[in-house]
Amino acid sequence: MTSDKGTEENPWRLQTPPRTSDYEMYVDERDGAKVIVCVVGKTTLLYDHRCLADLHAMLKKHGDWMDLGSADEQKPAKAGTVEAWERSPDNPTGGWYGLKKGLRGQFGMYLPPLMEALGFAELEHNPRNNRLRAL
Repeated sequence: MTSDKGTEENPWRLQTPPRTSDYEMYVDERDGAKVIVCVVGKTTLLYDHRCLADLHAMLKKHGDWMDLGSADEQKPAKAGTVEAWERSPDNPTGGWYGLKKGLRGQFGMYLPPLMEALGFAELEHNPRNNRLRAL
């Protein structure tokens, strides 16, 4: 990975875990905070940048595969999944790494491929029910 990867000019080009959709991510600063910008078609999602380190630490502590459990913000997340952890008041931020109200879900869909690309985790690429584990 080159040092200029993950910028708006040179984003990470990723695919969803089942490899059915393409999207891009890059690091930016918004309102003085470091964020991960996720561009899916015409939709832009924002995630707190610290989610990468926090998710890696949680997966290391978990010590095994974890279901992704991706879900829209308006739908409940299945317990024990990456998506449920992202929303939990027990995570390091006290809930929601997603920063755009109404578009805070789908953490379990879009962050795991970035974790894999950065070498932080191993990700399954099945048609459904994919899992993630720390490296």
